[in-house]
Parts: sequence; structure tokens; C-alpha cells
Amino acid sequence: MQEIMNYVDGQMVPGTSGRFTENSNPATGEPASRVPLASKEEMDAIIEKAAAAQVKWAATNPQRRARVMMKFGDLINQHMDELAELVSREHGKTLPDARGDVQRGLEVVEVCMGAPHMLKGEYMNDGGPGIDLYSMRQPLGVVAGITPFNFPAMIPLWKIAPAIVSGNAMILKPSERCPSTSLRLAELLKEAGLPDGVLQVVNGDKEAVDAILDNETIQAVGFVGSTPIAQYIYGRAATNGKRAQCFGGAKNHMIIMPDADLDKAADALVGAGFGAAGERCMAISVAVPVGKETADALRERLIPRIEALKVGPYTSEEDVDYGPVITAQAKDRINGLITSGVEQGADLVTDGRGFSLQGYENGHFIGPTYFDNVTTDMDIYKEEIFGPVLSQVRMDTYEDALNLIIDNDYGNGTAIYTADGDTARDFANKVNVGMVGINFPIPVPLSYFTFGGWKKSAFGDLNQYGPDALRFYTKTKTVTARWFSGIKEGGEFAFKAMD
Repeated sequence: MQEIMNYVDGQMVPGTSGRFTENSNPATGEPASRVPLASKEEMDAIIEKAAAAQVKWAATNPQRRARVMMKFGDLINQHMDELAELVSREHGKTLPDARGDVQRGLEVVEVCMGAPHMLKGEYMNDGGPGIDLYSMRQPLGVVAGITPFNFPAMIPLWKIAPAIVSGNAMILKPSERCPSTSLRLAELLKEAGLPDGVLQVVNGDKEAVDAILDNETIQAVGFVGSTPIAQYIYGRAATNGKRAQCFGGAKNHMIIMPDADLDKAADALVGAGFGAAGERCMAISVAVPVGKETADALRERLIPRIEALKVGPYTSEEDVDYGPVITAQAKDRINGLITSGVEQGADLVTDGRGFSLQGYENGHFIGPTYFDNVTTDMDIYKEEIFGPVLSQVRMDTYEDALNLIIDNDYGNGTAIYTADGDTARDFANKVNVGMVGINFPIPVPLSYFTFGGWKKSAFGDLNQYGPDALRFYTKTKTVTARWFSGIKEGGEFAFKAMD
């Protein structure tokens, strides 16, 4: 069994709390690693080390900090296959999906190479009589990132890159389920020239999270995970005077209009609904066809596509569409929700329960599951399943479909498939969701825009990556300056105010 370390002051060190959690291989169910869980005292000591390192790093000019990002980006590219292998081994997702995980994180690193421009302040000459005003963006100090298991490379990079290039030190607490990629990224950052102590990667559970939230040195916290935990972290961070951006769960809908290309819509739904075993906050988990004819035709197209999906381990020599879910507990929960859908009256079209793979009978696999005639009072509609389950909710009109999304508690992502530009424009303007796709199933913005949901999918004023990230990790100082004319008399200055 692999012994996982923490990354402290530029080196791998064992945990000191004496507490551990064990992880299994998602594909086999066999024990895989033992991860240390930091205590409050351990976390407090590491935060103190980060604070000491941050002072000199903040004094390093933005151009030099950006050069570290440039070298870091090169190293990520050089080690792409290694990093993807780490992601797949711990998470279970396919290698192509894992490479995409790393690539989307790398794109944020690339944007952060332009930090000298994005960190510039503003200047006004003669804002008043003889008065100049200018603003500066300065780092917060020590910040923290708490990241989930489902994107072990991408989301840590979304936190690390903008926080560090802005001049902060960062405490990263990755998911204890998938810590290895973050630890390897920390080593690559050191190789790129990051001083020891500026990034500390510490494994832990709720005790470590609470230590972060209660430590007075931590100035800001970024989190991605479930909505209940996002609310908890946001509330406790705010109570303790910290900035917080906390991203929670999702229930992403796709409307399919009668004029849509149904083959393209069906392909999009299968990829967006079942890719990464549905373990992503931008997965489309609810298909909303408008009209009975559209719904029947969509169902007819979905069934063969879903039945053709290949499920297996990332090490399979055959092409695999998706792998196992993260843990046996996650598998049990998803199977329980599927059963509840049947009991509550949904039409189970394809059933992924009981899926078994020869040689991997103890793996955490679930077959692709598709429900039709789902209603809003069912648990499979109300809860974020976070598994390979697609629900179809039939609506009679476009207005009904739009209001279904507007009334949902979550507002992370949504999409519409239509050939009508006016309908698409109306949808984009009216829907109360943070990220919208038009004939595009997973509307994750490019890294020079910004990522963020609405409603119970996000807590905090600023989004992830893009310009918002550098605003989140810096504070603005504005200087109002007036100088006086001076005439040297008798070795001293006599000053006269300028009118």
C-alpha cells in the first residue's frame, strides 16, 4: 500500500497526527494508499511556515512571478502523460479524460502568465487641484484551497496558479481520495522556481478544514464540492472575516426543442451525461425535450447510444467511455437513488445496477442508467446523483421547460439545443444559471473568461479563474497624493501649498 505524504517547505514529509484514511483502487476495490489526516496543531504550524515564505514572495515583482508560471506550464506539458496516469490511477477516469483534466488546469496557468498586465492598478493625473490618484493590487497574504476528488489536476490548478502569481502563499488541501496529482504538481512548481513554503499541500479531513477556517492568518478560502459543505465553509469563513468563494452542487438541464438536430442532441447528452461516470459538476443530468414527439424521438436515439457505451478500467486495452465511480460508498448511494427512481414511478429504460466486469468484480462500476418520465418530486430529480444516470423530464412547451430550470435550486450550468436563434437568445437572457450552452452541452468557459454558477451552486461574489480570480486573491489600495512646491531658504525648505 502506498504511503501518501504532505508537501511542506519544498519537500515530502510524513503526517504527524497519527490519523490516516485508506483508499481503494476504484477499478478493483483493492487497498491502494494510506493518506495522513492533519491535526489542527499540524495545520497551524504549516500555515505559519507559509506566512514566513509569503513575505519575500510578495516582494518579488509580478513579471518574475509570471516567469515561474511560464516554466511551470512547460513542465506540465512535459509531464502530461505522467500526470494523467496519476489522475486515472486514483480517480478511475479514462486516460483521455484525465489528460483533459490536466489540460484545462494548464490553460489557467497559461492565462496567469499574463498576470503583470492583470495586476496593474489605475492612475489619474490631476483628479483635483494638484492631486493625483492611483490604485495598487496587493496580495492578501496566506490563502487556502480546498479541492474535490473529481478533478484532481484541474481544480487545484485553478486555485494554485492565480493565488500564487498574485503574490500569495497557498495552503492546498486536496481531496484525501485523490491527493497524488496535487503533490506532484507541487514538485513541478518547485522545479519551475517557486520558493519553498509558498505552496504547502496538506492532506486532511474536517479537522484540517476547520483549522483553515479558524486560523487568523488565512485571509481567503476557495472551495469546490457539495452544496452543504460549500454553505458550511462559506458561513464559517465569513464569520471569521475571510474572503470565500465556494462552489457547490449542480443539477444541469438541457432543453431539446422540436427544431433541434436530434442526432447531435443525443450525442451531446450521452457525452455530457455519462462522461467521467457523471462525476462532474457540469454534467448534464436532466434532458428536457419539448413536446411528446420530440421526447419519443429523442428516447429512440438515446437508447442505442447508451447501450453501446463501454465501461471499464483506464488500463483496458480497448476504448473505454468511462470508468468506475470513486468509492464503494458512492456506488451504493447511486444504486440506492436508481432504486428510488423505480419505486417512485419513473420509467427505467436502461438499468446500470448490478453491472459487473470480469476480473473487476469488486470494482466500483455502475452501468449507464437512463430514466424517462421523471417528475420533479422524485429523488432522482431533486438530488445531485453524481453518477452515470440521465433523467428525462418531458415538458409540453418551451416556457414550461424554461421555468423548470428557473425554479430549480441549482444554477451551475444549462444548455439548449435548437435551430432557432430567437429562442436561443431568449433562453440565454432569461435563464437564471451562471453558465449557458447554446447547441453546446458542457458550457465550461475558456480560461480567460471565468467559471461560476448561481443560486445554490455558488456562494461568494467572485468566480474562479480569469480576471475574477486575480481580483479575489488581491486587495485594492488607493492612494490620493498631493505634492507641494518648495523653495530652499537657509538650508531648509519653506513649503507653499499649490492652489
